[in-house]
Amino acid sequence: MEEEEPGVRERRGVLKVVGASGTNLAVRDFTSSDPYVVVRLAAMNKKTKVINSCLNPVWNEEMSFSIEEPAGVIKFEVFDWDRFKYDDKMGHAFLELQPVAAAAKLRRALRLTTGETKLRKVAASVDNCLMCDSFVTYADGEIVLDARLRLRDVESGELFVTVKWIEANAK
Repeated sequence: MEEEEPGVRERRGVLKVVGASGTNLAVRDFTSSDPYVVVRLAAMNKKTKVINSCLNPVWNEEMSFSIEEPAGVIKFEVFDWDRFKYDDKMGHAFLELQPVAAAAKLRRALRLTTGETKLRKVAASVDNCLMCDSFVTYADGEIVLDARLRLRDVESGELFVTVKWIEANAK
C-alpha cells in the first residue's frame, strides 16, 4: 500500500480535455452556425476557437486543468458566435468524472506503468449524455476516456471529446 505524505490528501494532476469535434449541430444563423464550446470544470471555464459557417466543426483543442483529483462533472456548452448580438445557445452536455477517478485508483492498485489496459466500462444511460458505451483506458501514463455526447435542449447535435487524467508523480 502506498504511503501519502502527511497533510497531502490527494495526488495533484492535470485533467486534459480535448474538444475534438461536433456533428450535426443546430442551425442558428440563416443556413449554418459559427460554433464554439465553453468547457466548465468547477469554477474554471475555457473556450475553443470559433469555427465559421460549420455544422460539423473540428476544434481539436486541448485544455488543461490543474486539479487535486478527477472529481465532479465537466460541462460543455455550445454556442453560435454572433458579431452584433448575444451568442445563441446550441445545446449542452456533461460528463461525470467519477469513472476516471475510479480508473486512476485501479491503475494505482494494479501498479500499471506501461502498456495499454481497459480499466472500466462507462455505460450510456438516460441519466448521462453518452450516446454509446465508452471505456476508460490506461495508455502511455494517462487515464483516457473518449466520449460521444448527445447535446441537450437543442434539436440536434453531438460532441466528441477526450478526457485525459495525468497524475503528478504517477508511480
